[in-house]
Amino acid sequence: MEQALRELFQKTFGEPAATVASLKGDGSGRKVLRLCGASRQAIGIIGPDPKENAAFLGFSRHFRRCGLPVPEIYAEDPRSGVYLEEDLGDTTLFQFLSKNRSGQKPSAETVAIYEKAVARLPQFQIVAGRTLDYGLCHPRPSFDRQSMMWDLNYFKYYFLRLAGIPFSEQELEDDFSKLVDFLLEAPRDSFLYRDFQSRNIMIRDGEPWFIDYQGGRRGALQYDIASLLVDAKADLPFALRRRLLERYLDAAQELAPLDREGFLKRYPGFAYVRIMQAMGAYGLRGFYERKAHFLQSIPYAIRNLEHLQRASPLPISVPALDGVFRRLVASSALRQFGEASLGLTVRVQSFSFREGLPVDDKGHGGGFVFDCRALPNPGRYPRYAKSTGRDPDTVEFLEKEESVQRFLRHACDIVDQSVENYQSRNFTSLTVSFGCTGGQHRSVFCAERLAAHLKQRYQVNVEVRHRGLEAALAR
Repeated sequence: MEQALRELFQKTFGEPAATVASLKGDGSGRKVLRLCGASRQAIGIIGPDPKENAAFLGFSRHFRRCGLPVPEIYAEDPRSGVYLEEDLGDTTLFQFLSKNRSGQKPSAETVAIYEKAVARLPQFQIVAGRTLDYGLCHPRPSFDRQSMMWDLNYFKYYFLRLAGIPFSEQELEDDFSKLVDFLLEAPRDSFLYRDFQSRNIMIRDGEPWFIDYQGGRRGALQYDIASLLVDAKADLPFALRRRLLERYLDAAQELAPLDREGFLKRYPGFAYVRIMQAMGAYGLRGFYERKAHFLQSIPYAIRNLEHLQRASPLPISVPALDGVFRRLVASSALRQFGEASLGLTVRVQSFSFREGLPVDDKGHGGGFVFDCRALPNPGRYPRYAKSTGRDPDTVEFLEKEESVQRFLRHACDIVDQSVENYQSRNFTSLTVSFGCTGGQHRSVFCAERLAAHLKQRYQVNVEVRHRGLEAALAR
């Protein structure tokens, strides 16, 4: 096959390939090589599947005619299953992101490229999708019930089974069917790229170029943008994901009418399906084929599930599937593959017992509630009636009380133990609540003190909320 590529290169460019270097391919059976002559170079593909080759070549030529940034096809030899395409360089968006971020925060240049990429996506889906020959699609012409069930069963057998996650076969199958019914209500008349993720976007001269769309087919708009935003190891900040989703929707609405509310209603469902499909791949390549680098993506996928469960639960009843997700999110073993550091967020809050115990509506339920009502109460004195636990006079009152200092030392010791344990297990959320009678003085003071302690001692994200003070302002 390599000889066939050399001959095709010679025939196309009129010069021999002086060097032929193998490049890292994708998860398919294709082989990717870089051929360099005296004055020309190209990427050579050895594709064992003629239908997959035909899809990539046909789609590429169509997208080029539509003015989209995809590689030019130089030549092909269908009998040998090889073809030559434009060399877009070596830098993927994932590599660019990895080199240009501070902690979890991507650089401004990286964000700009992501914004360009999501603005381009509707041009593939809507504009090019209108005139695409869907007869080229492989292995199915649309992302239909069969396609979705393949992905979901891929997740069930290659991830859940191999990871030892218990489930009821029939109940989970029933929930899969309900989920697919829900997703099939979305319009499915656009081009679905199928693998729109950061490793399939090349960066050349600061602009995104697009590859590996040979699995594309007709389908719903939501799937592709979800694929990019829940791209596991890319690990985009959740606020940036929301921003990019809005940018995508704005770009799509410029090209065709869009039911934004209907889109967003079903978007989380497509995100779940994409995550499950990806986890099936991690299981097959990692657990079964023993390719360890695939296992490194698992903690990020678990956090994506955790975030979706918290922020975007499915609007349909799928109890067996929800139970599987809860077991995945609760698994410290799955969070510890590779060297992933997901980062812990400690949510510290104060509240009034008059309003009832607070609900952990952002984390997974882990944490503590401390009762501050046994501490000296500034609220009994008229001079502190209008102050809070953040004001200097109240702070001074509480700081000089040994019982308060002793209480805080004990609370900090208890919380420290959980923080250190959660960090070692790659858990991402811990909630600590302090309550007093009115949620104004003692609980506020203790919450502020614990937050300052955690920020000083640990590399954690600390969020502080004072529910009692919020309620007072709202009245």
